[in-house]
Amino acid sequence: MADPVESFRQSLVERVRGVFNDTAQGEQPTPPSDDALFEKDTPIRMVHSDLVGMMVGGIRALLLQMLHPDALQGVLDHSNFREDMHGRLRRTAKFIAVTTFAHRDEAMKAIERVNRIHSKVSGTLPDGTPYSATNPRTLAWVHVTEASSFLAGYLRHVRPNMPGYEQDEYYRQFAVIARALGADPVPISRNEAEELFRELRSDLRSSPEAREVAHLVLTQRPHGTPPGLQSVLGGDAVEMLPPFARTMLGLTRPGIAALPARAATWGMGKTLRWAFKQN
Repeated sequence: MADPVESFRQSLVERVRGVFNDTAQGEQPTPPSDDALFEKDTPIRMVHSDLVGMMVGGIRALLLQMLHPDALQGVLDHSNFREDMHGRLRRTAKFIAVTTFAHRDEAMKAIERVNRIHSKVSGTLPDGTPYSATNPRTLAWVHVTEASSFLAGYLRHVRPNMPGYEQDEYYRQFAVIARALGADPVPISRNEAEELFRELRSDLRSSPEAREVAHLVLTQRPHGTPPGLQSVLGGDAVEMLPPFARTMLGLTRPGIAALPARAATWGMGKTLRWAFKQN
C-alpha cells in the first residue's frame, strides 16, 4: 500500500516543479552537477535552493528594477509582460537555476544566450534618451537588486544567523555571473552592495508605468499556483522593500497586516523544504 505522506510529498514536488518549468514545452527541472560554476554547500547554492526565499526575493527585486527607467522601458518595449508575467518570472528563475546548479558548460551557454538577447534590446526613453540592455550600469542595478533581495529572502525565512563572511562569499560568487553578463560595477561584499545600492538610487524614477508593472507583479496569479499564494508572497516582498521604493511605487507597507502573511510564508517554506528533503 502506498504511503499517503510520501504520495503527498511527491505530488507537492511535482506541482511546484510545474510552476517553475514550462512542462508544456517539455522543460524539466535543472539537475545539480558536480561540475557547476559553484561547489556544493557553498553560500550561493544554499541561498538559491530555497524556493520561498527566492520567490519573495524575486518579487522584491523585480519591483526595485522597475524603478530604473532603462530597465522599465526595456520591459515595456520588448516584453509581453502584461500577458505573460509568469513566463518572465519563470525564465528568470530558470536562468538562476542553470547558472547556479547546472554543469558549467550549460551555465555559460545560458549566459551567452542572455547576452545575445540583451544585444537586441535597445530604444529611446520618453525624454529622448537612448537606452540599451547592455549598459553596464543598468545591469549593475539589476544585479544588485537580485543579489540583495535573494539574500534578504534567505535571511528572513531560512537562516537569519547566517555568518557575515558567508554573506560576503555569496556576493563574491554571484559576481561571477554578473560580470559575465556585463554588469559594472559589481559588489563582492555586503558593504559594497549597500554602497552601490545607495549610489544607483539616484538613477531611479517613479512613473505610472512602474506602478502599473508593480500592480501586475503583485496581483497576477501564475497558472497552477494555489489561490492566495501570490498575495502572501507579494505582501512579504512589499514588507521587505526599502521605504523609498514603496513610496515611489505607490505601495503601502502592510504593517501588522503582514504578520499573517509572514507566518504563512514561513509555514510554506517549512513545508517545501520538507517536500524537497532540504530540512
